Amino acid sequence: MNINIITLFPKMFDCVLNQSILWRAQDKKFVEFNIVDLRQFGITERRTVDDRPYGGGAGMILRVDVIDSALQSLRPKIKDLRSKVLLLDATGEKFTQKKAYSYSKLDELTLICGHYEGVDHRIHENLVDEVISIGDYILTGGEIPAMVVADTVTRLIPGVIKEESLKEESFSLVTSHKPPVTNTEYPQYTRPPVYKKWKVPEILLTGNHLEIEKWRKSAK
Repeated sequence: MNINIITLFPKMFDCVLNQSILWRAQDKKFVEFNIVDLRQFGITERRTVDDRPYGGGAGMILRVDVIDSALQSLRPKIKDLRSKVLLLDATGEKFTQKKAYSYSKLDELTLICGHYEGVDHRIHENLVDEVISIGDYILTGGEIPAMVVADTVTRLIPGVIKEESLKEESFSLVTSHKPPVTNTEYPQYTRPPVYKKWKVPEILLTGNHLEIEKWRKSAK
């Protein structure tokens, strides 16, 4: 799978994409990340990417022509692939595990990081397939939401994580043929068995797997 990320701050992704599961997924060729510097498509010698909103208002908004140019640079790459273009924006539909699962089945996913006071609404109307928000709060830009989406989607790509591990996670029962459904995960503990008088439930120390399974189901 290819994940393109269009951003004004490409260096923000250096650490996140090159650690842990995301790094291993790239190393094993399950996913390829392509960070696109939006500033390279800015207009004039100053590489301007934003402008004042018509009708007045606080702040600056990203220009439709600049975003379109960045997307057009990717068109030869994503042609004829199962692909989606997403805008990360606080006004969008809430991102869920179900959406992540559907995105993980694509060949190509392009994430546009919104910034400043927003983007020209013609981007919503004409250039993207979906507008996505990761929650009901305001962030400085779309970079952190893009990281969230990239991480969530990548770990659902078949082969990235053992299927058995995914089955036991909160919010998903994921198999190759079944979409995710809500499933609250049971409490988990590790050594030491007692710490500051805080004890691991006795049943987990018995080695009785049948009773432990019953406890886990009741503890959800």
